[in-house]
Amino acid sequence: MSLLFRRSISSMASLKKASKVVCIGRNYADHITELSSARPKQPFFFLKPASSILAPGEGPVIRPKGVDLHYEVELALIIGKQVKDLEADDEKGAMDAIESYAMSIDMTARNAQNEAKKKGLPWSISKGFDTFLPVSQIIPKSAIPDPHNVEIYLTVNDKIRQNDSTNLMLFQIPRMLSDISKVMTLEKGDIVITGTPKGVGSVVPGDIMRAGIKVGGEEIEEGKIEVGVEESTSTYQFAET
Repeated sequence: MSLLFRRSISSMASLKKASKVVCIGRNYADHITELSSARPKQPFFFLKPASSILAPGEGPVIRPKGVDLHYEVELALIIGKQVKDLEADDEKGAMDAIESYAMSIDMTARNAQNEAKKKGLPWSISKGFDTFLPVSQIIPKSAIPDPHNVEIYLTVNDKIRQNDSTNLMLFQIPRMLSDISKVMTLEKGDIVITGTPKGVGSVVPGDIMRAGIKVGGEEIEEGKIEVGVEESTSTYQFAET
């Protein structure tokens, strides 16, 4: 077993032990429009459990019965040190806090989320199922000189569904990390996913999702995700609350 391969396994194991996954919502204007959501005046965030992380090669995304399953491609930040009370104008502090990157797909039970929004309920069910956060291999920090100027994309069955630049983010990384860290301390190993661009939609069992990231038009190999969708064999079935 090569040293590089052992390090990759170790990095993935650490990723799955993150104390939390913080998700930035409504951070691309066109995505806000397509879901008829309100544009936030400040970064809006919620949590996914670390148990939702699906590492490369671990198997398919599992669609629970009764769920309208949507994909949302996002750039993920892997935090390298404790961050607390960071100021929004501390760009160096924010970027120094990032140890590495990854690509991710924030899988969402859209009908469960829509019900939660309508009734003022928490979103945990819609975001928290096992396998609901496929991730790529770890992307070295040096491979992404400017995380605000990369192209992220997702295809379903080889058809482009999402393809936009992170320069369209409404709130950039220093503001995100500032707002989060003033509410909850970010710890080493935590993951922050930075929002999804337009083009979200449904997938069904048998579909194959592929996602990735390009810097200056060049694909980053470590950022590739390829994952299928299968139906759950559990007795669980989503029903309205």
